[in-house]
Amino acid sequence: MTHSPLQQVIAALTPLLGERITHNDSIRTQHSHGEGWMRANMPEAVLFARTTQEVSAIVAQCHAHRVPLVPFGAGTSVEGHVTPPPGAISLDLSQMTDILQVNADDLDCRVQAGVTRQALNAHLRDMGLFFPVDPGGEATIGGMCATRASGTAAVRFGTMRENVMGLRAVMADGTVVDTGGRVRKSSTGYDLTGLLVGSEGTLGVITEIQLRLHGIPETMAAAVCQFPTLDDAVRTAVAIMQMGVPIGRLELLDDVQMDACIRYSALEGYQRLTTLFFEFQGSPASVREQIAMVEEIAGDNAGLGFTWSESQEERTRLWKARHAAYWAALAYRPGHHGLATDAIVPISALTELMTGVKEDIGRSGLCAPIVGHVGDGNFHTVILVPPEEGGYERALELDRRIVRRALALGGSCSGEHGIGTGKIEFMEAEHGAPALGVMHAIKHALDPYNILNPGKMLPPALA
Repeated sequence: MTHSPLQQVIAALTPLLGERITHNDSIRTQHSHGEGWMRANMPEAVLFARTTQEVSAIVAQCHAHRVPLVPFGAGTSVEGHVTPPPGAISLDLSQMTDILQVNADDLDCRVQAGVTRQALNAHLRDMGLFFPVDPGGEATIGGMCATRASGTAAVRFGTMRENVMGLRAVMADGTVVDTGGRVRKSSTGYDLTGLLVGSEGTLGVITEIQLRLHGIPETMAAAVCQFPTLDDAVRTAVAIMQMGVPIGRLELLDDVQMDACIRYSALEGYQRLTTLFFEFQGSPASVREQIAMVEEIAGDNAGLGFTWSESQEERTRLWKARHAAYWAALAYRPGHHGLATDAIVPISALTELMTGVKEDIGRSGLCAPIVGHVGDGNFHTVILVPPEEGGYERALELDRRIVRRALALGGSCSGEHGIGTGKIEFMEAEHGAPALGVMHAIKHALDPYNILNPGKMLPPALA
């Protein structure tokens, strides 16, 4: 009897993985999609790995038999990254949860790919350290590397690109490579760490990560200021950054998103108005100085009262509501799906972009709350897709209009969510055909049989 390539892969790996190979429908369904709007597709099987050596064996078998595989962490991506193509397996790394090393004196650590940022910070807390990249949700460090994630703290601490020092990764033929290291800078060889961070599982499977750590600030304070218009709030955010205030977090919720969060997270005491959330970090004196500067800037831009608190409880309440913004938006229109945009522009162009997008939303007739990491020029519009004929097409046209605005202002279609399948159509407009040709050459050189997360990030190669 002739066995299919997939059956040969499963047969070869069963002695190694045993019950960690599953064809269970409920588990396959869980691995058929992320959190975005994209249509799901069931993997043929789900394989759970616990070590780099197991990942290497799995990838080598897939390479030998030309079976596509898709790395899977927490499944929280929103652009279709973890949706398998037909005939693929899902390679689940969520059981790779070891914190391998913490070097407190050098402010770095090494973790397996399945460690979540919450678990890592819980482990580090008693050492007075933390890992700052905070995209919200229960994301794994490996997945955050794959999508080059950032989030609310990027304005102060940067993205995964700035906070990953080195990697261990399994390449398409099963070869294990180590990139980078523990030093803060190096001028040797190609930057393979930078190449793999943000490659969305298309060039290699990341299994271990060396991370930069930071000391927990002596003082942290949260503040909120509401504004009569979106324009006032964005101009405030831009002025804060241009003045060089070393702010820890700077987030914007427009009036619609604020209304959704008030209802969903019981944010009592706030109005349905565009709102800026701030976090200040540092010594007590520096925090007071930052607050005074920001309060003055907000007041100059029609801010309607500036309230702040050093209370841990209040900070937790505000940031929990901010992180729940996506779910609040979905709950705002029951039965609708969410299509998240992710535009980013140079900070000086942010007011023009966001006010223009607000006008686009009004003309579209759709409900689309806005939430933004405005300190680094990035914001999201959660376009709520109505459950009616033509609803998705209307939402997609609004998404395209937003991207066109961002690109015209020197921006990008994605500041942090990545490309997956959801943003592929914008890649040539943003990068140009020659750059895409280089990307395709890299993909072909490292994955000649196109088994690693095929169909993601890159549009089909030009003939």
